[in-house]
Amino acid sequence: MAIKKFVVGCFDDEAVLFPAVKKVRSAGYKIHDIYTPMPIHGLDKAMGLRDTSLHTAGFIYGIIGTTTALSGIGWIFDKDWPLNFGGKSHFDLPAWIPIVFEMTVLFSAVGMVLTFCYLCQLAPFVRRHHFNLRSTDDLFVMVIECTEKTNEASVESFLKSIGAKDINVQNAETGWWLGRYDRDKKPFENKATVTV
Repeated sequence: MAIKKFVVGCFDDEAVLFPAVKKVRSAGYKIHDIYTPMPIHGLDKAMGLRDTSLHTAGFIYGIIGTTTALSGIGWIFDKDWPLNFGGKSHFDLPAWIPIVFEMTVLFSAVGMVLTFCYLCQLAPFVRRHHFNLRSTDDLFVMVIECTEKTNEASVESFLKSIGAKDINVQNAETGWWLGRYDRDKKPFENKATVTV
């Protein structure tokens, strides 16, 4: 995977982060991502991210579930094992509605969860680079991707002028990789040891 250079700016208040995002975007810098300790309403629009297509995927998975249920039940009751239930027709659609509904919901829910995990690269043993460990506690971390034309010193001074408290430059892999944090590196391990 490609290793890229990033300028990481940490903010201690979301009231400072929102105007900073708008100023960074208007200055023409490329925001790689923003890591926050809690969901912040409206941050995706401030970053210029488009709406998710997950609901469209859910609709497609629901159609696949409906088709699977109707074709499976139709084949079972019409071709494979046709039984006469009190003179009813073999293709009795009103009696199948609960099963078709449940299969639609099942396919849609499971498909959207798996798609979400794939798009967000969430899975056991999948690792990503942590730009600042306090982003899960009390800091709002903005990561700006450096290109060939980006001057890191000017980005650092710009972030400091818009309210960033801690700024550093990091080289990191942009993607994800398989591995375990506890085997290779223990970021939360206490380095101090006490000997008796």
